Amino acid sequence: MSGIKSILLAEDDPRDQELTLTALNEYNLANEVTVTNDGEEALDYLYRRGKYASRPEGNPAVIMLDLKMPKVDGIEVLRQVRSDPVLKLLPVVFLTSSREEGDLLRSYELGVNAYVVKPVDFREFAVKVRQLGLFWAVVNEPPPGVVKRSRS
Repeated sequence: MSGIKSILLAEDDPRDQELTLTALNEYNLANEVTVTNDGEEALDYLYRRGKYASRPEGNPAVIMLDLKMPKVDGIEVLRQVRSDPVLKLLPVVFLTSSREEGDLLRSYELGVNAYVVKPVDFREFAVKVRQLGLFWAVVNEPPPGVVKRSRS
């Protein structure tokens, strides 16, 4: 599948990481996913700090975040992304088990692009993740300069 752009997945639960990657793999999108284990690591990736200091330039097509993570939660990652002139247009999707109205409202107030509640059923979760991955990594056309495609 040509023209696939990368995905940043920030998820602290190994089981949910595996389920998400399995779902994305059905459309050959899993090879384009960078997985981070918490919000701090996701920010390090985006800002090319720490172990990501030498990663190639360019941003992912979409950031898929868990809301409740250790160190830095998804809300704070979203807040920092939206306040950064270079990153503010990146699509951010929450994949979360939180059905709390406060979390939902705060997420949209801060500019999240989508808020998806993780279903208990794997098949239903897989369908949702595949749809998100296909849309953001293949179908959606980002604003100029937001996502730099890697040179392969």
